[in-house]
Amino acid sequence: MVRFLLPLRNSGAIVFTAMMFVAFAFGARADIAPFLGSYTGSAEVVSANGESRDRDMSVDISEQDEGFRVSWTSSTYRKDGSVNEKSYTVDFVPTEREGVYAAAQKKNVFGHLVQLDPMKGEPYVWGQIDGDSLTVYSMFVTESGGYEMQEFDRKLAPGGLNLDFRRVRNGEILRTVSTFLEKQ
Repeated sequence: MVRFLLPLRNSGAIVFTAMMFVAFAFGARADIAPFLGSYTGSAEVVSANGESRDRDMSVDISEQDEGFRVSWTSSTYRKDGSVNEKSYTVDFVPTEREGVYAAAQKKNVFGHLVQLDPMKGEPYVWGQIDGDSLTVYSMFVTESGGYEMQEFDRKLAPGGLNLDFRRVRNGEILRTVSTFLEKQ
């Protein structure tokens, strides 16, 4: 019987190496941890034409098998008393780039989640975690071949998230929203 014994003086290095391997292997999942939860808030939204409307917003951020999910709802209150509510859910999976996540929005013929096709009028969506900010980008190719970008920047703040939203079409800012979303 042959035994391999490691000298005790190297055991610290082995433990450190094992911890670094685990941190590297699970690094992409660990990044989302500070953002997990449900958040709500409201804001006065001012459009490019100067018209303003009150809007309630919520976002849920959760872990998924390979990455994370962001679900958000926006409720706009019209002057006639009606409410326009829009909800979206996007799953994100890690890419080869650190902190960059691809949206997995539909299944292909093999059952794998893949990106939508911006040339068919569908949004191309990706996410980025950079320190205390989780940003979701959506790019649309317009009918005339131009573009529209939407950027949702959610930055960690005491008690919740600061949300900064910007919608730009062909370089022109159409809408911006800044508000605080309280963690529930």
